[in-house]
Amino acid sequence: MKWFLLLTSVASAQVTNQQLLNASKAPENWLMYSGDYRSMRHSGLTEITPANAGKLTLQWAYQAKIVEKFETTPVVVDGVMYITLPPSDVVALDAATGVRLWEYKRRMPPKAQVCCGQVNRGVAVHGERVFITTVDAHMVALDRKTGRVLWDTEMTDYKPGYSGTHAPLVVKDKVIAGVAGGEYGIRGFVDAYDVVTGARKWRFYTVPGPGEFGHDTWAGDSWKTGGAPLWITGSYDPELNLTYWGTGNPGPDWNGDVRKGDNLFSCSVVALDADTGERKWHFQFTPHDEHDWDATQIMTLLDRPIRGRDRKVLVTANRNGFYYVLDRATGEFLHGKAYVKQTWAEGLDDRGRPIRRPGKLPTPEGNHVYPQVAGGTNWNSPSYSPATDLFYVPVGEGGSLYYKGAADYKPGRRFQGGFFNNEQVAYDWYGAVRALDPSTGETKWEHKLRVPPRAGVLSTAGGVVFAGTEDGYFKALDASTGRDLWHVNLGGRVIASPMSFAAGGAQRVAIAAGSGLFVFGLR
Repeated sequence: MKWFLLLTSVASAQVTNQQLLNASKAPENWLMYSGDYRSMRHSGLTEITPANAGKLTLQWAYQAKIVEKFETTPVVVDGVMYITLPPSDVVALDAATGVRLWEYKRRMPPKAQVCCGQVNRGVAVHGERVFITTVDAHMVALDRKTGRVLWDTEMTDYKPGYSGTHAPLVVKDKVIAGVAGGEYGIRGFVDAYDVVTGARKWRFYTVPGPGEFGHDTWAGDSWKTGGAPLWITGSYDPELNLTYWGTGNPGPDWNGDVRKGDNLFSCSVVALDADTGERKWHFQFTPHDEHDWDATQIMTLLDRPIRGRDRKVLVTANRNGFYYVLDRATGEFLHGKAYVKQTWAEGLDDRGRPIRRPGKLPTPEGNHVYPQVAGGTNWNSPSYSPATDLFYVPVGEGGSLYYKGAADYKPGRRFQGGFFNNEQVAYDWYGAVRALDPSTGETKWEHKLRVPPRAGVLSTAGGVVFAGTEDGYFKALDASTGRDLWHVNLGGRVIASPMSFAAGGAQRVAIAAGSGLFVFGLR
C-alpha cells in the first residue's frame, strides 16, 4: 500500500456520531453512501428546480486512469470530497474545484477473484478517518487529512473468492461491511470493526452453520459453499438499534439440486443488533433462488401509516420483480406487488412468500423467464422524496434465458451451476425510471429509457430527480411528473448513483461516468 499527499488538505473537524445521525439536516455535505442512515438518497438542497434545471452546466470534472467500471458515490465533508477508484484506491478532492488533495493507492495481489469487475462503490467517514473495503477482502482506515494508513485488517483470505466492493457503514464506534463473492462458493458474512483499532467486534454469517438458526434449510454440506454475499451498503435505525443488510444469491446460482431447501439467509434482508451482530429478524424474498436474483438492493426506511396505524417500515424494490413493504421492527410482511413484468410467480401469499409457477426454473435447454437476470432493478440506488412522497426506482423490463448446468465446486473457481443468455431474447427490453407509491408499489409515473439502466437515482428538495443511463446520458427529471428537464451525454456508461452537495453556497450534483467524475451546477 502507498499514499501520496499532493496538496495541503482543507482543514475539517472530526465527523461525529451526532453528525451521522443528523446527516439529512446538513445537505451541504453527503456523509455516507446513501446520504443518511435511512438510505433515502435524497438531498435537502433546493437551488436546482424544474424551472431552472435546463441551465445546468459542468462545473468541473476529474478524469481517472482506470479501465474498470467506475461505480463510486462520492462522500463530501466540509468542502472535501472522497471517492474510490477501482480496484481499491481512494482520492480526496477539493469539492469546489476538483483539485486532487491526496491519493491512496493499494497494491493488489496478483489475482483477486471477482465476478463482475474489480470495482469499489465508496467510502465511509468517522472522526478523522476514511474507511474502505478492498477487493482483496480487507477493511482499511485512512487519515482523512492525508490518506495515510491508520490500520489495515484482513476480513478473510481472498483466495477462495472473497472480496469487498461496497462502501462500509459506520454506526457509533463500529464500521460495518460484508463480503462479496457469491459466484465462487463463499460463505457470506457481515463484520463490525472498531473504528479506532480495527479489531473485529462481531461477525454474522449469512449462511448459518451447524446448530445455528436456519442451518436446516441447507441440505447436507451445501452450507459450506452457500454464497449469500453482501455487496451493497446497509441501512440503520438508531431508535431500534437495528442495521439492515440485503444478501445475495445462494451458490451455485442456477442449479439448486445440490442445495435443497430454502437456503437461508440468501436473497434476504437480515436485521441485526448493531452492537452485537445478533439477528433480530429476517425476511427471505426468494426462497431457494435459482435465477440469481440477489436481494442486495438498498433497504429504505420510512415512517408511514399502513393498515390503519403508523408504522416504521422498510421498503425495497427487489431484483425478483416484486416491491415489498415490511415492518422494520418485526420483519412482518405488510404488502407486496410486482412492479415490472414477471412470469415466475402467481403472486405472493399473505406471508410474502412467492407462489411459484411450475416450469419456470432453469433447464439444460434454456428457459425464457421474466424478469431478466439483472432483475427488475439491481444494486443501483433508488430514492425517496419526502416532498412528493414518491419512491423512485431505476427499472429494467425484459426476460433472460436461464440454463441449468453442472455444479462442481473447486476453491477459487466460479461455482454457478449454469449460465444465462440475453442476446436471443432482448427484443422487448427497455428501461425506465418509475415513481412508485411507497405504500402500495403502484406506478405513479414512468420516464422511459432506451435500455435498462445500471445507474441509481437521486431526489432533491428542489423537485428534481437525477438519473443516469447505460448509453451515457445524465438526466434531470421533474420529480412530480417524470418530464425530462435537462440531459447531457457524458461519453461513457453511467453505472453509479448520483449525489448532491454544496460548494461556495451553490448546489452541486455529481455522477461518475466512463472513467470520469462530473460535477454540475447552476453557478
